[in-house]
Amino acid sequence: MDRKDNMPLWVFLGLLNLETRKAALFLVRCTLVFGLVFLPMPYLLDDWNWMDVVNWSGMMFVITLWYWLSIRWVDKHSSWN
Repeated sequence: MDRKDNMPLWVFLGLLNLETRKAALFLVRCTLVFGLVFLPMPYLLDDWNWMDVVNWSGMMFVITLWYWLSIRWVDKHSSWN
């Protein structure tokens, strides 16, 4: 994605190298799924505890939110290629 004059840096960095809305939505789905995959880990693996889940799932959910907000900003203020 090319950076527009009014595009904030956080939007540009969130959607860097993504040219279409379809690719950006695919990335949101992937990060959401990866965040959900970490939730049952303490039950499946003995060396995982709930702090590991909070760290990894929390990070993935924050990244998902960042991508989603970036997509929403582009939808309202700019256009996709």
